[in-house]
Amino acid sequence: MKFTSTIIGVLIATTLCSAQSEHPFTYAKPESKGYSSDKLELLKEHLIQSGSSSMIIMIDGDIIFEWGDTGKKHLIHSMRKAILNSLFGIAIHRGQIDTTKTLRALKINDIEPSLTERELDARIADLLKSRSGVYHNAAAVNNGMLIDRPVRGSYNPGEYYYYNNWDFNTLGAILEQQTGQSIYSMFYHEIAKPLGMHDYKGTYVSIDGEADTFERPTTDGYYQYEKSQSKYPAYHFRMSARDLALYGQLFLDYGIWNKKQIIPKDWIDRSTIPYSIYSPRYGNAYGMLWRVRVPNENTLRNSFYHTGLGIHMLGIYPDSKLVMVHRVDTEDDFEYNPEDFYEMISLLSNAKENK
Repeated sequence: MKFTSTIIGVLIATTLCSAQSEHPFTYAKPESKGYSSDKLELLKEHLIQSGSSSMIIMIDGDIIFEWGDTGKKHLIHSMRKAILNSLFGIAIHRGQIDTTKTLRALKINDIEPSLTERELDARIADLLKSRSGVYHNAAAVNNGMLIDRPVRGSYNPGEYYYYNNWDFNTLGAILEQQTGQSIYSMFYHEIAKPLGMHDYKGTYVSIDGEADTFERPTTDGYYQYEKSQSKYPAYHFRMSARDLALYGQLFLDYGIWNKKQIIPKDWIDRSTIPYSIYSPRYGNAYGMLWRVRVPNENTLRNSFYHTGLGIHMLGIYPDSKLVMVHRVDTEDDFEYNPEDFYEMISLLSNAKENK
């Protein structure tokens, strides 16, 4: 796969930020956490053969499996929505964002054909659940999204779930409008620096997603504008597996880090409710900027995750005290069979002893 564009923004370096202290990872033998070393070796062989880039498995904060270059930053694709989740939780807690506010009240609109009166009734809460009912063109939309996108005016706000990049991109703009901060700098100060992330420094640029050629940004983030489609850019992140693992651990620990509540606990619970069950057969649903496993009678706390391109994954499984990160280098031409992704999940599940 190749992505073409031109950098049009100015690099914003976080030299204005003081150096952050890197988190010291701890390690444990798989057997001490109920996993088989031999079966994890089978997982390792699979990752090598399938073309994965890196993977980390953490149990209760300890790494029991680490493979590949876990410090290499890759584009995280749709996992960017899960990154936005934490920033919304913080801003809501501070009173900067009211999820009952409508697009009309926020003075949010888009290029022609602009939003209808009914679309302007969509609330922030509807966008967070990807149920806005706004089916305007958007930046960074793939063909699969276009095929499934309803005709404009088909549904009222809050009525229908559709995985909608217009909702996600516009949420980024709303966050910046209401907080007065860039997504990337806010994530650095509020999340990356307190957690001691190793690789995310908060640098970013803007690019023209409709230009013919470009040098792919090597920054931690970039706004992708497609101004013939929408005024709101997609906000892409580039992160390492080990930094994503720290992010997952923060959610596993209910938003607490070093005895400080970074993300409100009630927001984590509220945003990991399965509001929209889109795959009843497999028990998959959407919450607020997280995909959620539908709970059963044995569930103590909902599991949640997000994927990117269907092959990257950050998964948080509270009942197993597990955080999992899987990466593929998708920034240049690559070959990875999505069926191998499901085989990877199966091998991980099978590595648990006494299931």
